Amino acid sequence: MANGIIGKKLGMTQIFNEKGQVVPVTVIQAGPCVVVQRKTVNKDGYDAVQIGFVDVAGGKRASRPEKGHCEKHGVAPVRVLREMRVDAESPLKEGDNVLVNTFQESARVHVTGVSKGKGFAGVVKRHHFSGGRASHGSMFHRAPGSIGGSSDPSRVFPGIRMGGHMGAEQVTVRNLEVARVDVENNLLLIKGAVPGPRGGYVVIRQEA
Repeated sequence: MANGIIGKKLGMTQIFNEKGQVVPVTVIQAGPCVVVQRKTVNKDGYDAVQIGFVDVAGGKRASRPEKGHCEKHGVAPVRVLREMRVDAESPLKEGDNVLVNTFQESARVHVTGVSKGKGFAGVVKRHHFSGGRASHGSMFHRAPGSIGGSSDPSRVFPGIRMGGHMGAEQVTVRNLEVARVDVENNLLLIKGAVPGPRGGYVVIRQEA
């Protein structure tokens, strides 16, 4: 059994739990996925499975290298591929399906995705600097302030927090709770927010 699945973020909504409380959830189309490649210690140096997200239009949108890779392993073309570690004793093989029924309600999962891109952002938005006073005559509002000494060390150290490209990076949110599993529609409702925009792909891994 794979310890995770590829999902497509559909958006957020609310549900009621058994106590009648409103719970915000993210709706994810979790699969169906297929095992495209099985990696082993003898051949690849480690044990893992490469799974692909089976999309309705996935075969048409896949590139020629992606189609060739899938045909080599005897599966239908898929466009979104992710790799997950498995034990050497795992029975998964190429062509096997990975479905949402591997998850249980109230289970804890880790969700990995690419966060929303914000473009260029200053230090107040990007690093939560407080900035200067907003009073009349102040010349220091949203500037970063000093970034290093002049005479010593006479340079700017690497890692100094500055304005720059914000977002569009891989983010993992850990220990989220599975609120509901819809096996018929391949839907996974996860309590809270997950990284990425609507339509973005995420990887949901079960907590070890």
